[in-house]
Amino acid sequence: MKVYRYVLKEVSDGQLAKWPERLNAIPLRISSETLEGITKETFLENSELWKNKVEYYKTIDYQLAETGRYRNLLDMNAYLGGFAAAFVDDPVWVMNVVPVEAAKNTLGAIYERGLIGTYQNWCEMQYILLEMDRILRPQGNVIIREDIDMLLKIKSITDGMQWESRIVDHEKGPHQREKILYAVKQYWTAPAATDNNQQSESES
Repeated sequence: MKVYRYVLKEVSDGQLAKWPERLNAIPLRISSETLEGITKETFLENSELWKNKVEYYKTIDYQLAETGRYRNLLDMNAYLGGFAAAFVDDPVWVMNVVPVEAAKNTLGAIYERGLIGTYQNWCEMQYILLEMDRILRPQGNVIIREDIDMLLKIKSITDGMQWESRIVDHEKGPHQREKILYAVKQYWTAPAATDNNQQSESES
């Protein structure tokens, strides 16, 4: 296992802001233009975008809006940490994951916001879903944003895992190809053995 260690660097134009101002302050890596292609405007737009997305998620999953219903959340493609920042007023713990294969390494900017995070090398979707099934408690929820064709494939897998899942429209309306899969892991056990099966086992 590789261990990654990040040091919050200091730059000439200032220091890290104190919490909670630090959460929404422009990260030093962005203000110093060391993250190529990510500007102050990009950061502000992303933060506002995730506030709107999370607000919409709470209409899809009413329990997400209930204080204390969820304690631990995982953002599997965190980018700048906007998802976690949108939950600042909720009593939840959010782990931000930056995929190893991501085009831009934004984990440092996430740390500079006062958030926590890590790297992860995600594998094929079916294996990711199996890992989700392993770590989720019954009634644990998953929200996946993807193109409708991909979501239909994912839903066929979650149905096979006995999850309760449904596909809902994008927050901008039904004409967007990107949709949202909302899935809930169910509590279930294998069916009880039938009398015929029990008889066969006793005869053998």
